[in-house]
Amino acid sequence: MKKIEAIIRPEKLELVCQALEEVDSPGLMITEIEGHGKQKGLTQQWRGRKYKVELLPKVKIEIVVNDQDVERITKAISDAAKTGKIGDGKIFVYPVENVLRIRTGEKGELAL
Repeated sequence: MKKIEAIIRPEKLELVCQALEEVDSPGLMITEIEGHGKQKGLTQQWRGRKYKVELLPKVKIEIVVNDQDVERITKAISDAAKTGKIGDGKIFVYPVENVLRIRTGEKGELAL
């Protein structure tokens, strides 16, 4: 099992959720976050003054899937979230040792 963690632009959330639905993704968790990558935020101008925004709004999507579904899910997220510009985000894939469904006591892949 793997945990897919995707950091995307907030305005792409709806498209990503639709793409995940189309590929029969299991459940997901969404968290609103702030952060920056290599660009270290951005500089904007307002009323003639420049100011730096260091932490940009992002959305984190977390999904736990079977190993064979990783490529399909990450491709759906990437295709839906991509604008081709700096700040599109990243996708991380982590190993998951075990899962336990609290309600039924099921473990492992059965709990997904």
